Amino acid sequence: MPAVPQLRNGAGRVRRVCLLSVHTSPLEQPGTGDAGGMNVYVVQTALRMARRGIAVEIFTRATSSEHPPVVELAPGVLVRHVVAGPFEGLGKNDLPSQLCAFTAGVLRAEARHEPGWYDVVHSHYWLSGQVGWLARDRWGVPLVHTAHTLARVKNAALAEGDPPEPMVRVIGEDQVVAEADRLVCNTVTEARELVDLYRADPARIVTIPPGVDLARFRPGDRTSARCTLRIAPDSVVLAFAGRIQPLKAPDVLLHAAAVLLQRDPALRSRLVVLVAGGPSGSGLAEPTGLQQLAARLGLDDVVRFLPPQAGTGLPTIFRAADVVAVPSHNESFGLVALEAQACGTPVVAARVGGLPVAVADGRSGLLVDGHRAEPWADALAAVALDPARRATLARGAVAHAQRFSWDRTTDALLGTYEEAAAVFARRQEAGLRAAAGMS
Repeated sequence: MPAVPQLRNGAGRVRRVCLLSVHTSPLEQPGTGDAGGMNVYVVQTALRMARRGIAVEIFTRATSSEHPPVVELAPGVLVRHVVAGPFEGLGKNDLPSQLCAFTAGVLRAEARHEPGWYDVVHSHYWLSGQVGWLARDRWGVPLVHTAHTLARVKNAALAEGDPPEPMVRVIGEDQVVAEADRLVCNTVTEARELVDLYRADPARIVTIPPGVDLARFRPGDRTSARCTLRIAPDSVVLAFAGRIQPLKAPDVLLHAAAVLLQRDPALRSRLVVLVAGGPSGSGLAEPTGLQQLAARLGLDDVVRFLPPQAGTGLPTIFRAADVVAVPSHNESFGLVALEAQACGTPVVAARVGGLPVAVADGRSGLLVDGHRAEPWADALAAVALDPARRATLARGAVAHAQRFSWDRTTDALLGTYEEAAAVFARRQEAGLRAAAGMS
């Protein structure tokens, strides 16, 4: 697999970038609906591209009649709402039927500009890849694609009761992988999955880790954070942040907390379990399922359910916690783990997907094999109930998070755009020469 191309001369020939995010808007609050790490990725990289003088336009599906056609997210970054299907009531699995309408909207927007307006198309998630593939052919520019999650990988590690990803997605991913000029992966594990499960060309794969907003997520005073959340200073605080759905497995944290209380009933007076997020995906079928589980486990008095957090809310939760749990059944990376560590809080995470990259096992947190309650209780106790070990891991967490930044991610992406554009242009020139020779 090629090394990450380095950015030359600012951005070289890349002046304008088209980003496609069909199923979730960068304006939505992460942690609810379909908004999550992908939203953070799109917003953070777009903002930094704009600071480097790149004009960025993000196309997303309009989900409300009140959305204006164009919103300026920041100077140099426009969000375009494309009308495709009904504004509300469409789940992610219903969106393939609206891809033609969405593509038409994207192509019409570009047609209002002079030819060659965009220099590259970057699609996020397979639905966007389907649109990007057609735009690439119409505009004569390279398609860069980031999958964020892969159906075959998710289906191999389903949570109990979670429905498998549909075949239409599997086929759609196959098509996008075959068509994209560059495939951007978060980790070498994801790159290997693309090759092994999707027969991707290794020469077109580039591994670029996501980053973390180190200005927003940074160490702070734990007592102050607990005061803000009305938590006693001497509490033992376990936290989960993310979408409430089987894939993210917040139930694992609740079952582990119940085990901790069985082992030490006296802990009940000090234990606080924070769960921040909203129902999403298959979790929408039972939006109160996690609350019901807490009641069945006898955890009503220790679990606090909080809405998705904006602004300083999420860093406050991370700083207040002794440990943050990331028990997902699959994660292409796991931004929450990185954000928590940047706040100086150790993470206990499942040893799946990109989490072994996001968490340095034994140095910034602990990785757990499987999702059984007992091993999770062991790992959580090893961090939360051992102040000396927690302090060591906290220092390691900050150091580990410092290795990642959105500036590095953005520079690597722009280098990839530039390299893809150069290769694409050479291929087009070779095709024109060959056609001229034949005539």
